[in-house]
Amino acid sequence: MNFSYTFPALRGIQAGREFYTVMCPLRLIAKIFLFDEEEIPVEHRAQRLMNRSRIPDITNYILENPKDYIFSSLTASVDGTMRFKEVSDEMKDIGQLTISLDSKFLINDGQHRRAAIEEALRISPELGDETISVVFFHDFGLTRSQQMFSDLNRHAVNTTSSIGILYDHRDQLSLITKSLISDIPLLERYTDREKVSLSKNSPKLFALNHVFNTTSRLINKRKGELISEQEKEFVTAFWELLCVSIPEWQEVIKKKISPRELRIQSIVAHGIFLESLGIIGYYLYRYHPDEWQSYIMKLNTIDLSRENKKDWQGRAYSNTGRINKNGETIQLTANLIKSKINLPLTEQEQKIENKFKEVSING
Repeated sequence: MNFSYTFPALRGIQAGREFYTVMCPLRLIAKIFLFDEEEIPVEHRAQRLMNRSRIPDITNYILENPKDYIFSSLTASVDGTMRFKEVSDEMKDIGQLTISLDSKFLINDGQHRRAAIEEALRISPELGDETISVVFFHDFGLTRSQQMFSDLNRHAVNTTSSIGILYDHRDQLSLITKSLISDIPLLERYTDREKVSLSKNSPKLFALNHVFNTTSRLINKRKGELISEQEKEFVTAFWELLCVSIPEWQEVIKKKISPRELRIQSIVAHGIFLESLGIIGYYLYRYHPDEWQSYIMKLNTIDLSRENKKDWQGRAYSNTGRINKNGETIQLTANLIKSKINLPLTEQEQKIENKFKEVSING
């Protein structure tokens, strides 16, 4: 191999085949790694199409965190000559991997990271000397590469959104949410920090992502956006007042009813109720910044029991009694709560309400 790439490498064995882990400079990533072109039929590709909408987020992650970004290894197949030379007889699995320059490299796992690295280097070329670990397998043709992609993704399990929030120490909305849960006794005791939905027998009242989504609606901010001190103060004051304004929640704290019983009896132990209050809170923040507290305190006058089918069936839950949380039902639940505490609907909210009532009459 007169012209070649040479990498420091570790050699391993899986399923009787050698593979190699190397440290690859970022500046080489875009040059040597290819991904299947979109026009190739799916049966002739070794991986899924790239979702290009993901690339800017990953690129920004690198550029905004140059001192502490982190990437897991890329996995690639090499169609070409590879030769491993061990350091010594005593360390036979440590050495140098030499790959012919005319080899074809195909990423089996990590194509979005590869594209994001390429974009980041255009903006910050100095990142080129940093490295990422790459696991190389020898290519045994399209069938083997397709099977590798399937095997690599077979047991992949996405983390829940709650875990993503819990482990995020940069995003302001995540930080505020975790602070609320730590500082407010009801949330601290009755928030499940891992699940995104609660089982019927869960001893908790809320899932972390419910609190996060509600807070997001309260100030109309999304993950990654900056939050002002005024908004932070409002969020904290809102949650503190809310937690003492719902009689059913206070009964849980006083052990008069269990979270399981409350889920069966009322909509107040479900994410749809919380997120609907987020919508109402944002309206109050915008239009009643000096008197929003008086409206929140009126919540204790509303019959929020699931037996109150006249109000909540078709909004918070379906005709079968199943909670049905989506954008429309959250808004419909918020609409009715607004009317009960003497708040007007916006023009868009009124359109949704009119449509709901029209369907109800015709149905």
